[in-house]
Amino acid sequence: MTTPQPDLQVRGSLTRPEQAALAIGRLAESAEPGARLGTKQELQERCGVSKGTFNEALRLLQARGLITVRSGPGGGLFAAEPTPAVRIGNAILALDRTETSVDDAVRIRSALDPLLIDDAIQFAGRADIARMRQALDEMSRSVETEDVLTFLRANWDLHAAIARTSPSRVLRSVYLSLLDVLASHTVSADPVDGRTLAEVLAERLVLHSDIVEALAGKDLSRAQELIAVHNQR
Repeated sequence: MTTPQPDLQVRGSLTRPEQAALAIGRLAESAEPGARLGTKQELQERCGVSKGTFNEALRLLQARGLITVRSGPGGGLFAAEPTPAVRIGNAILALDRTETSVDDAVRIRSALDPLLIDDAIQFAGRADIARMRQALDEMSRSVETEDVLTFLRANWDLHAAIARTSPSRVLRSVYLSLLDVLASHTVSADPVDGRTLAEVLAERLVLHSDIVEALAGKDLSRAQELIAVHNQR
């Protein structure tokens, strides 16, 4: 008798690639290291997503150290041996989607920002700064169109680019997982203090641009000052 396969379709506020990655990640975590999870086609069909969405999910899973992919006869997706850093990150990503969890994610992320700024000052290269500026360009275009959701997604991309400069796998894993939690809850943003949406977005763009320029100039005190202002708003 064939053993019933678990339903890998996950619904919620995550993007489709994130949903598929979370579902396959849970499958990998419940399997023995090295266990074969299935072929790409089998798992794609079970997730109920397109090929492009599934490939993006695989990229997320491989970045998180949850799976390995092998080609050829007998190939497919296999459960990897997760490192302690990966286990921490996945535990954060699995937080209940509650307001309390989001508040915790914001608080912890803000506490980690100064550590990442320290690392970015030391280790960010020209390619890293270029990626940050690409995110700033997307934020700038979103200010012009007052597209707040695109602005916020580009903002998360910028913070992720800063985080990836850190040589600490634990710090990167925790911080990027916190960003995943925050991004999955971002559905809108409203003006505050009587200012227009355009004014709020423009102010945030200037602040983030100043942070990136401080990192590019290796100005630690300025970068730390700016990230403190960032986390007070």
